[in-house]
Amino acid sequence: MTSFGGADMVDWNLAVATAQRLMRPGPEVSGDEARAIVAELRKHARSSEEHVRAFTRMYGDASMTNGTPVLIVDRVGWVKANVAGFREILKPLLGKMQERRPGGLGGMALGTVGGKVTGVEVGMLLSFLASRVLGQYETFAPATRELPAGPVAPGPGEPRAGRLLLVAPNIVHVERELDVDPHDFRLWVCLHEETHRTQFTAVPWLRDHIEGEIQSFLGETDMDASTVIERIREAAQSFSGGGAGGSKGTRGDDEPEEGRSIVDFVQTPVQREILARLTAVMSLLEGHADFVMDGVGPDVVPSVAEIREKFQQRRASGAGRLDQVLRKVLGLDAKLRQYKDGERFVRAVVDEVGMDGFNRVWTSPNTLPTKAEIAKPADWVTRVHRRSDS
Repeated sequence: MTSFGGADMVDWNLAVATAQRLMRPGPEVSGDEARAIVAELRKHARSSEEHVRAFTRMYGDASMTNGTPVLIVDRVGWVKANVAGFREILKPLLGKMQERRPGGLGGMALGTVGGKVTGVEVGMLLSFLASRVLGQYETFAPATRELPAGPVAPGPGEPRAGRLLLVAPNIVHVERELDVDPHDFRLWVCLHEETHRTQFTAVPWLRDHIEGEIQSFLGETDMDASTVIERIREAAQSFSGGGAGGSKGTRGDDEPEEGRSIVDFVQTPVQREILARLTAVMSLLEGHADFVMDGVGPDVVPSVAEIREKFQQRRASGAGRLDQVLRKVLGLDAKLRQYKDGERFVRAVVDEVGMDGFNRVWTSPNTLPTKAEIAKPADWVTRVHRRSDS
């Protein structure tokens, strides 16, 4: 647990236990089949590295890639890995919350109860996500006894290796659900996740830049409990159709309130600016991974066209009404838009200036696209290429 003065702001152990209790069972496989799946995923992860680097022309420091473990995990393993990452990235925020908590026995009791409530809520969220994630490159997670991570570079600004997770039960579940060639699908998934590993190992400053943006976002969080409760109440009223001014209000930018996620209701103006930058870079990373997996695919994944078509349909439809509601409330619909918008940006830039020209995006934080440029790739080309070349 993360403890401050004897009280826990988040009961992480309870979060893991809650997620494990609520988690859906994975697909049925025999012991021999499970071992074969794990071996094949490891093989595909290794072969994907060569394919991705050759296609993207991003090579970077091979020692960092070689030091990044590839872990084949089940759903519980994915939850434990993400809890470790949450604990690491949220330490500064939880410290500030602790400082503002009332002292004495009342504060201790509030912290203990609040920690358990939050632990249950985090566990419920993770149980929902744990059956849906196929793979993940973890950039911030520390090493644990069960889940090793890559080495930490000696100095600031140097690349730090994370770990690549492949969630075997979910990969098997989706390949069966889509009725696609399992061997092709497993390689296709590995190509996407390997692209993320390549992004972070070949671009030394990227991890620290994103971490800095996240910490800035968390640092701007309004820590006044009454304000947070009020905003959460507004969010609940919005999604239930209540609240002053009718059930379908709009923001100043004409975005319907019903289309916003819980996260939108707890942002300050500064946080919205930071989130716009984070949205742009995440759109770039996810879109780049989709572009690469489809670009490499025809040469090494014979059924890539069928897989892409069926997978896109699955992304768009969700698993049911409850799934669609939860995706909207949690902001996961925005994640899906990131894939599409980012892929269109990468494709348009590569068509205009080639792969080497696109790779200027990795030069520094100043060459990352803005949220507006993700929507208008020509503006990025003009800013980064035309002005620098004139």
